Amino acid sequence: MNDVQQAFLPAEWFPQSGVQLTWPHQQTDWYPTLEKVLPCYVAIAKEIAARQHLLIVCHNAEEARQQLKGCQLRHVTFCQLPANDTWARDHGGITLIENNRPVLLDFKFNGWGLKFPANHDNLITQRLYRQSVFQDNIVFRSHQQFVLEGGGIESDGEGTLLTTTECLLSPNRNGHLSQAEIEQYLINTFHLKRVLWINHGYLEGDDTDSHIDTLARFCDPHTIAYVQCTDTADPHYEALAAMQAELRQLTTLQGKPYRLLPLPMADETLDEEGNRLPATYANFLIINGAVLLPFYGSPKDQQAKEVLQTAFPDREIIGIPCEPLIQQHGSLHCITMQYPLGVL
Repeated sequence: MNDVQQAFLPAEWFPQSGVQLTWPHQQTDWYPTLEKVLPCYVAIAKEIAARQHLLIVCHNAEEARQQLKGCQLRHVTFCQLPANDTWARDHGGITLIENNRPVLLDFKFNGWGLKFPANHDNLITQRLYRQSVFQDNIVFRSHQQFVLEGGGIESDGEGTLLTTTECLLSPNRNGHLSQAEIEQYLINTFHLKRVLWINHGYLEGDDTDSHIDTLARFCDPHTIAYVQCTDTADPHYEALAAMQAELRQLTTLQGKPYRLLPLPMADETLDEEGNRLPATYANFLIINGAVLLPFYGSPKDQQAKEVLQTAFPDREIIGIPCEPLIQQHGSLHCITMQYPLGVL
């Protein structure tokens, strides 16, 4: 048995035990818009709980339970913990599979390069482990010496990691390490064969320094769905065209070009001050039997759904209205973290 069979970083489509949500409450940045954003969280929670386990990290379990009326609560675990914010993709644990056993890796989360407070969020995964939220046989490993967010990496499940230089080489994350050192760390930690770096592509209003999950996503080991901008007047046009050119140069482990599926550039969405928000259709979540796709109240929603149905012919594509989420500069994938079988 080779190393890849013994240890690998599963792709998101790997069978899941469940998904984590960190629930919005009055002490988070969601407070002014709680009434608008809670229905979005509830809609996501209902779709997850209908298919698999749902872990909700929350400020008040009884309050969250009341807000989830109509959800299949027998599939939901509530865990009260302090949190700065609700972006579970980036403060949640990342799971390896080693010898058919899940290993939960807890990386340092520092608020996307020291932009926002993260003292509570950084402790959530280890606190969940200490409270025995995960299955008994799980291995827990602290990697608090290395800053990494789940939204910054994409795995094909076969030893390839896709990421961006803009994020992983950010000086306020692991600035003491060179690109070569970071790449070797990722290869060693995740038992990878290679790291594919994307040097171009961004979204205005993005706080994450170009997380890959806002730009380009593996749909299977041979397929990448990515954001395409066709409007030459859009300020994103040149950078996303350059990213598209990079993706066209990449090859699979078998040396073949990837099947590239362009997702439409989401319509311009502005905050109250007129600043553009990072709406993106690449921020979808794969769960057991379905894909949850952010919708933004645009005709392009249906276009994006059709693209993803091509990518995932055997899964139901479910649109979730995410206009309230994008007001805090993130979307559907950003607020979730999936856990493979054997974790929850």
